Amino acid sequence: MEIEWKKETIIFETLRESEVWADSIANEIHGRTINGYITPDYKIAYALSFFLATNPDFVVHTEKSFSIHPGLKVEDSFIYKVWVTINS
Repeated sequence: MEIEWKKETIIFETLRESEVWADSIANEIHGRTINGYITPDYKIAYALSFFLATNPDFVVHTEKSFSIHPGLKVEDSFIYKVWVTINS
């Protein structure tokens, strides 16, 4: 199964804002328009993982990557991936 990623760079200040955003992404994944999401915001990845885990048909996968780029602070160098596979 190939992963159809959606990538965004938005970072929210609060967990609540991230939850609202993640809920809309979870709806896209439930609707099967995408099956993976990439974000620099750990709060979005956290909330999205839990929203997706409520669906018994999904196996939720997560990954945290680190890459250093000139001019970026260390805390801004993490990328979070959340994707699902269908439980068979």
